Amino acid sequence: MKNIYVGNLSFQTTEDELRGLFSQYGEVQSVNLITDRFTGQSKGFGFVVMDSRGGQEAIDKLNQTEFGGRSITVNEARPRENNRGGSTQRRGGGGDGGFGGQRRGY
Repeated sequence: MKNIYVGNLSFQTTEDELRGLFSQYGEVQSVNLITDRFTGQSKGFGFVVMDSRGGQEAIDKLNQTEFGGRSITVNEARPRENNRGGSTQRRGGGGDGGFGGQRRGY
């Protein structure tokens, strides 16, 4: 299987349209357009999973071609990087055991 990144898509592109485009090169296992979790609007990129041979042919033939009025980027997807910061330390707290005020020596 080959996981393919497809970028610079028109915001109006549908999963069915993308499936149709890639199915010319082999069996499409899945199509996933990435959308904003709050608005539901497309973010302009997605992923297509295909068999390896058809997937490589699709990458070779479709990269930098026009689709939906835009020049799309098509390449093998890279593993997702953790972009939430690497620190496991918690922030905040003044270390004085209180709620941000001065220590009182009762």
